[in-house]
Amino acid sequence: MRRRVVVTGLGAVTSLSCQVPDLWTRVCNGESGVHALTRFDCHDYRARIAGEIQNWSPGAYITPKEAKRLDLFAQYALVASIDAVNDSGLDFSTEEPFRCGVILGSGVGGLQEIEDQIIRMTEKGPRKVSAFTIPKLMVNAASGHVSIQFGLRGPNSAVATACASATNAIGEAFKTIQYNDADVMITGGSEAAVTRMGISAFMAMRALSERNDEPHRASRPFDVDRDGFVLSEGAGTLVLEELEHAKARRADIYAEVLGYGSSGDGGHITQPDADGVGAAKSMESALADARIDREQVAYINAHGTSTVLGDIAETAAVKSVFGDWAKQLSISSTKSQLGHLLGASGGVELVLTVKAICEGVVPPTINLETPDPKCDLDYTPIEARPRDIPVAISNSFGFGGHNGSLIVGRLRDD
Repeated sequence: MRRRVVVTGLGAVTSLSCQVPDLWTRVCNGESGVHALTRFDCHDYRARIAGEIQNWSPGAYITPKEAKRLDLFAQYALVASIDAVNDSGLDFSTEEPFRCGVILGSGVGGLQEIEDQIIRMTEKGPRKVSAFTIPKLMVNAASGHVSIQFGLRGPNSAVATACASATNAIGEAFKTIQYNDADVMITGGSEAAVTRMGISAFMAMRALSERNDEPHRASRPFDVDRDGFVLSEGAGTLVLEELEHAKARRADIYAEVLGYGSSGDGGHITQPDADGVGAAKSMESALADARIDREQVAYINAHGTSTVLGDIAETAAVKSVFGDWAKQLSISSTKSQLGHLLGASGGVELVLTVKAICEGVVPPTINLETPDPKCDLDYTPIEARPRDIPVAISNSFGFGGHNGSLIVGRLRDD
């Protein structure tokens, strides 16, 4: 018998806010975390905006000595995870460490460390490369440090599936508890690719918005005037628990994880399947896993990156899966407020999806002023909207054709 899994803790680090309650309020108010880049001189870049976390100071969580040994993406993951654990009320000193684990995702890992050490090697020679280079850049550094922080010895792994990384990580953590390999999992994703190389590489692909004079209006999913995504950074983490374990310690339960689906496009390395076939299969698999009817879903937090091809493909996928019910769905893309956090996006977006269920509010897709005729569903333009949300889906689709969908809902009585 499959065990039930619930969400008991939420944590987030974003350019808009690093506290979940404040983040939720700002997202629903239509505020934007996108602004002009300040981290490096970008005067000769075509794209000069990002969801950059400015004035980052993790001193309340990490000592200066520890911070020097962690790339930003691992710092973000650690801070978000500490907040999620504190939110959950868990005391790991009273838990069996082999029944508690960590699965985190990141699409890129320690990109800043790679850049820094290549410069150091080039300018000063190979003997001057830091001994911490590999431990800082590896994608599994985040999950490793989080497990060390809490002394967790259960299942521990990292997922790297581009922009689907966090969603796939959460799905795997869900299954780990569901099939009795753990009772508690810290999961989600982190990313810190707002670097010279990160911006340059995505810019070379013509993937980024160049609306530099209006940063807050640059991320505009499903709008006819969208011109690419806005690169952002941060982390989103959740504490998942087996239901009876959570009840036994009288934990506050945000929502229940009901289903998870994943698929591959098997087509192009960067372009989505034009008809959204892979994305549709991911949602269909999640619905089958959750054992619910499609008409039970009220809200979809869309992948919605603000790219021409991606937004159209996701619209086609939703129509394919939900048929006539697609017109009854509330859909939005919180990337309109936050930009695209790559491998961390699914973590932050599931946090916001859980909040949507709890608060009975659909967050808006800001900047959706002139809908693309090919994106003709209800994408909740401009303003948040109240709605009873018993069940919701969060989608993530990544380069490589990786697709992931998670279904969450209010805790059921059965």
